[in-house]
Amino acid sequence: MSVAVASAGARPTARGDNPGMQGAKRRWIAHLDMDAFYASVELLRYPELRGLPVVIGGGRRHQPVMQSDGTRRFARLRDYTGRGVATTATYAARDLGVFSAMGLMKAAQRAPDAVLLPVDFDEYRRYSQRFKAAVAEVTPLIEDRGIDEIYIDLSEVPGVHEPLGHDRHGGVRAVAQEIRNSVARATGLTCSVGVTPNKLLSKIASELDKPDGLTLLTLDELPTRIWPLPVRRINGIGPKAAAKLAALGITTIGQIAAQPRMALVEHFGRGYGAWLHDAAHGRDERPVVTHSEPVSISRETTFERDLHAKADRAVLAAIFTELCEQLAGDLQRKGYVGRTVGIKLRFDDFRTVTRDQTLAQAIADSAEIRRAAGTCLKRVDLSRRLRLLGVRVGTLARAGQRAARPGDQRAGSEHAAAAPADSPELPFG
Repeated sequence: MSVAVASAGARPTARGDNPGMQGAKRRWIAHLDMDAFYASVELLRYPELRGLPVVIGGGRRHQPVMQSDGTRRFARLRDYTGRGVATTATYAARDLGVFSAMGLMKAAQRAPDAVLLPVDFDEYRRYSQRFKAAVAEVTPLIEDRGIDEIYIDLSEVPGVHEPLGHDRHGGVRAVAQEIRNSVARATGLTCSVGVTPNKLLSKIASELDKPDGLTLLTLDELPTRIWPLPVRRINGIGPKAAAKLAALGITTIGQIAAQPRMALVEHFGRGYGAWLHDAAHGRDERPVVTHSEPVSISRETTFERDLHAKADRAVLAAIFTELCEQLAGDLQRKGYVGRTVGIKLRFDDFRTVTRDQTLAQAIADSAEIRRAAGTCLKRVDLSRRLRLLGVRVGTLARAGQRAARPGDQRAGSEHAAAAPADSPELPFG
């Protein structure tokens, strides 16, 4: 079955702002995204780097050095060697073609003079807590989506539905600006906010006027602001789906919206095809979820050079211990214990292996985590060099719920594959 593609002169029809909500108050959902968050936090610490291309992703050896004249000497990308990736970059670095998740060696080819700084997650978490606390002073209806982004339900904030002068949406616009001002006062950082009737559109809108932008959209503006955008701007359309859409001649959101619903269902399946049709028309009834429990907590690191379990035993042992200590600190700070301990390994051929073990008792102690993770490591053939090591704790419960669950003790989870018969004893476990 062929899929019809809207021509340049044909437009699908957008629905009004409140489908199914006539007589009810409009729903206003905001998506707040901090601008180049990690890099912006570092610029507060090193203001002399403002306006320069800066990449975050180095290790401890890339820490700035204070010189005798009182100035700092910074590492440069041109001098980088290793397998690390960029965690984020300033907008000046992005203008040179450097983006998050890009290999630092590749980034060095595009921006050799860019400054390279080490990652400091503890500092980023502190600023994350500050900006979220600032937003909570305006409204507590916040859905935490990560260290640098949140959804906010503004629908019941006083004055949000009132016009201001000739601006019929002036009330909600003023509240959104108040949130942005509060974040700036609390952190010294900028953020971008998208405000629309739902989460899906707000996620898109927050990207439209970055950095330091405020974008308010209604469903009436779908044809002009949303439909011309590429399909990947919809959160939930990944590379594979985008490639399949492109093979059908569909490259913009508007072209998805122009397709009959059943045509999309036939090509993408009942669930995903229907979701594509709804998403392209701006339909999303998901609520802002103000509380959720994490499924698992993990720590991992990518090495600057590939490490071998025997030849680099001491280095791996130290990294392994540090990951377990950091993970234990995360669990204790958040008030969780966990009964499933797992590991993640990525080898020099980019093959990724995971192993896990479910325990009789929930734990949060670093030594206990290390012991259980070490048991998992012994079930892996470590003859190849490693480029990544991670440790995870799952099956989480609040710290007061430490009792074992009857009948739950197992040698390993159903996902843990058996170790090869010739698997060596782990040198650093």
